[in-house]
Amino acid sequence: MITNPRHLILNLLLGAGGDALSASQAVASCALFGVRENSARVALARLAAAGLIEAASRGAYALGPKAACLAADVASWRRVEQRVGVWNGGWIAVHVGALGRSQRAALRTRDRALDLLGLREFERGLHLRPDNLGGGVAAVRARLLKLGLAPAALVFVARDFDPAREQRARSLWDGSALTQRYRETSRHLDGWLARAGRLGPEVAARESFLLGNDAIRALVFDPLLPAPLVDAQARRRFVDAVVRFDAAGHATWQRFFDTQRPRLVASRARPALTSSLETTP
Repeated sequence: MITNPRHLILNLLLGAGGDALSASQAVASCALFGVRENSARVALARLAAAGLIEAASRGAYALGPKAACLAADVASWRRVEQRVGVWNGGWIAVHVGALGRSQRAALRTRDRALDLLGLREFERGLHLRPDNLGGGVAAVRARLLKLGLAPAALVFVARDFDPAREQRARSLWDGSALTQRYRETSRHLDGWLARAGRLGPEVAARESFLLGNDAIRALVFDPLLPAPLVDAQARRRFVDAVVRFDAAGHATWQRFFDTQRPRLVASRARPALTSSLETTP
């Protein structure tokens, strides 16, 4: 059960494909997860104050400038397989040893950028991933910088490790566990779709969000390893399953909002959100 309304609202907007979310819809969505209306409205206020969301129209919100870059990167999850190219045995290497570790915000941004590109720490300050992404090292460098990696970081291609280091590099990921997760999650998603028609709108909306959020997050942070480090066919089937589930999830949430329409229309007349945005610290 999600209890942090800010995370819930951001995730709803990240999954909305650029569509705005009304304050009333945000309140109704949060209520599905046990979040009270006042907490939902305070969360909207604080997200707006932080620049993570912004007014799209009266009483409706879209992602703000501080979330735009990450949102654009996350939104590309449907095309993850298009990023994967042929692996010739080389490694993308990122050396951050010369960068400071005292600024927590910068460190979080750096770690998130490295995670989103599937990089793992090989030795202190040196992170690796297979050089199998489309565009090669130049594209990886550009994406890392866009995600906030400091320009002073070194991004290059490494190859011809000795056998022991080569084996250690390949063991940075648990390919068997990834393959198992692809297969199990695909079955879980398809199983839910098979029974979704028997669920009430609120239950279906809540369950589809929780399952879809976890599945999409897994794809966003998937390292996109090449064969033989992982079963690439199982990953493709997993991507297809998530795409099917996401389409069904959007329809499920639209049905939920339709059932809430009379309440949502009534709540739009209340000016509480505007005043809370002005007064909430």
